[in-house]
Amino acid sequence: MKTSIDHLQITKAETFRALHQRPGIFVVPNPWDAGSAKMLAGLGFEALATTSAGLAFSLGKPDGKGALNREETLRNVRDIIAATDLPVSADLENGYGDDPDTCAETILLAAKAGVAGGSIEDATGNPGDPIYPFDLSVERVKAAVKAANSLPYPFTLTARAENLIHGRPDLKDTIRRLEAYADAGAHVLFAPGLETQEEIKAVVKAVAPRPVNVVVGLGNANISLNELLSLGVKRVSLGSSLARAAYGAYFRAAEEIHQKGTFTFAGEAMPYSAINALFSSGSNRK
Repeated sequence: MKTSIDHLQITKAETFRALHQRPGIFVVPNPWDAGSAKMLAGLGFEALATTSAGLAFSLGKPDGKGALNREETLRNVRDIIAATDLPVSADLENGYGDDPDTCAETILLAAKAGVAGGSIEDATGNPGDPIYPFDLSVERVKAAVKAANSLPYPFTLTARAENLIHGRPDLKDTIRRLEAYADAGAHVLFAPGLETQEEIKAVVKAVAPRPVNVVVGLGNANISLNELLSLGVKRVSLGSSLARAAYGAYFRAAEEIHQKGTFTFAGEAMPYSAINALFSSGSNRK
């Protein structure tokens, strides 16, 4: 599969890779559509990452059960990329297929859509058998890495070990998988569901010097950015947290109207003029 890459995409990819190489820590928040992406860019964030859960919720679908298809995901990715001039990393779930070749194909299609990077996870999407076997998981990452490294720009490939959020709270297995993914060439390692500082520190140590992404908002929302920095974390994402915060406010507002017949929620809403002004502007990058 030939992939056409323009100069702007190369620059974005180089910028995104450099964020992982400089000292310190950075946050890559997760918009779920063009509007939420513009808001985050307007606040001054340096990069964005898509969220499969946020997209699924916006389409009235559940997350993590194979309800999204690859075309829906890539369409969302393109909308978010077009909304700002920031580098975007794509949540590519399990690559939309069990076999390694499909993972590789998904990486190339995501690159064609304009991303600076993307993630492949070892969750199957099948609730009855939620995690791929170890050997197959490693082969899938190897295929994704090979595809990423074949591109004419530095595609940042993140490999995700998912057992902690799929009913298999086995940190030893998580670390074993992440070490294998690092050995397979993944550029960033990620295990959603890490809750304690001890767990995070153990993962960072196991895959060093490869950068580690930690998602905040899955039961670990009380930890601070400074604390994560002290543990050696390089990148912090939010997953569906921002989408759930928005939907939570929306649901409570509608619930107030339906149950109480009152409209006090409107006093906390972002002013119409502020949103309109934000979306009327051109570039949102600072």
